[in-house]
Amino acid sequence: MGGVEDDEPASKRMKLSSEELRRLSNGSTIKEPVAGSSRDLMARPLQSEGGEEVVGSKGVIKKVEFVRIIAKALYSLGYIKSGAHLEEESGIPLHSSVVNVFMRQILEGNWDESVVTLRNIGLTDERTVKSASFLILEQKFFELLDEEKAMDALNTLRTEIAPLGVNDSRVRELSSYIVSPSYCSLTRSPKQDTVRARSRSKLLEELQKLLPATVMVPEGRLEHLVEQALVLQRDACMFHNSLDKEMSLYSDHQCGRDQIPSQALQVYETGVSLKHKLSGHQKPLSSVSWSPDDRQLLTCGAEEVVRLWDVSSGECLHVYEKTGLGMVSCGWSPDGKWIFSGLNDKSICMWELDGKELECWKGQRTLKISDLEITGDGKQIISICRETAILLLDREAKVERFIEEDQTITSFSLSRDSRFLLINLLNQEIHLWNIEGDPKLVSKYRGHKRTRFIIRSCFGGLEQAFIASGSEDSLVYIWHRGTGELIETLPGHSGAVNCVSWNPANPHMLASASDDRTIRIWGLNNLSTKRKEPCSNGIHYCNGVY
Repeated sequence: MGGVEDDEPASKRMKLSSEELRRLSNGSTIKEPVAGSSRDLMARPLQSEGGEEVVGSKGVIKKVEFVRIIAKALYSLGYIKSGAHLEEESGIPLHSSVVNVFMRQILEGNWDESVVTLRNIGLTDERTVKSASFLILEQKFFELLDEEKAMDALNTLRTEIAPLGVNDSRVRELSSYIVSPSYCSLTRSPKQDTVRARSRSKLLEELQKLLPATVMVPEGRLEHLVEQALVLQRDACMFHNSLDKEMSLYSDHQCGRDQIPSQALQVYETGVSLKHKLSGHQKPLSSVSWSPDDRQLLTCGAEEVVRLWDVSSGECLHVYEKTGLGMVSCGWSPDGKWIFSGLNDKSICMWELDGKELECWKGQRTLKISDLEITGDGKQIISICRETAILLLDREAKVERFIEEDQTITSFSLSRDSRFLLINLLNQEIHLWNIEGDPKLVSKYRGHKRTRFIIRSCFGGLEQAFIASGSEDSLVYIWHRGTGELIETLPGHSGAVNCVSWNPANPHMLASASDDRTIRIWGLNNLSTKRKEPCSNGIHYCNGVY
């Protein structure tokens, strides 16, 4: 795809006036007449197109492209005089004369001339020319209909739009507007009607997306490049755990290790204040799950029953059970309207809160000691179905997918966006899987110790950019999620650390639970942290010997 160039001095080059550019940026139509015709304009490469002149120490930024992008940004920001002055002083036009004429013709509604000018721009891809012509003539068609010139619109459709051979289904749709003018109101939403009657400046924006960037610099290109650079710096920052708005353009971004929670702020022992004692289970608990609003609590006895508790009063609201079977796990739907549980016959059942059974999936769905999760959209149930496999059950589509590991799976954790699964293995490895579409192994984390107990890990930090795990050597381990590099170990416990939980509202706070009968809250030395809206992190489990 080629570009165009103009050898005329900037002072004589045809271009949009400051007022016209201002109106274009506001989405209005220019009404001044177009000076001259495009029929005699010849396309030439843009000045210095493909030339050797570059800027920057790496020699990879072409000066012409750099100046044009800056000029585009100035106009977009409303600095019309500054943009025009940059073009004048540099001798590098944002657009060539032929492109300026093309833009003026679009805004003026000179459709036939604009189609001719389009072919003079110097595009080498005929498909792009036809697609752009289609958009222009479609706008002409609709404006003729709006002017109640149905026969002219029909002629445009038959002799100009249809011969292009572009988007036949859309051509048939356009024909329906002539056959039945009410078709639009019957088949399209009010929002789509607005698209039908788009302004000419909106058409120009759509053409800009279609045409090569060498011809018309994309809107927001400079902003996109700057944002891309910041995102790359953020992703490369091993300790990034602060809000993006704290990043600056004035210097390269680099967080320090002090952004990772590593200071024990509080230690809770068995003597903490007791609010309620929830009695009723006959066997040890295997799992506990908070409701999405944190007002209710599910507890599951090992191969026993599931109980629903009111957190405020401590009252047992309901008992879920199946004759002859025992429960092994429990969890909530994302909306808190129903619960689900794994049973010791390896099935999974779902209930309404009042105890009405909604559905039951029989077969090899879960194990006697098994984690159980459901995705944020409520569609997929996730469980350990075999020692080395995890089931991803789409309960609506009735489709089953599996994650197969070579080692025994001891526990797993679902990411907040339900796109990733963190799997703890018997061989002292933690695997990160992408579960969108066909499951894919993304990363592995090593270093923690596990020989006897079930050790649990979690996602955490800003955008869940870190992985934390307990360990039998009394340490808390923290890895960078993207690189897999171990970045911190936290000493302090005197027994095996079997569970960790990163605060979902505060990326600088982490909790760890240990066999030393303490819970440690880890944070930063500087406690003036910024927080996001809180959300429940769902299921918590008791430790067990594997």
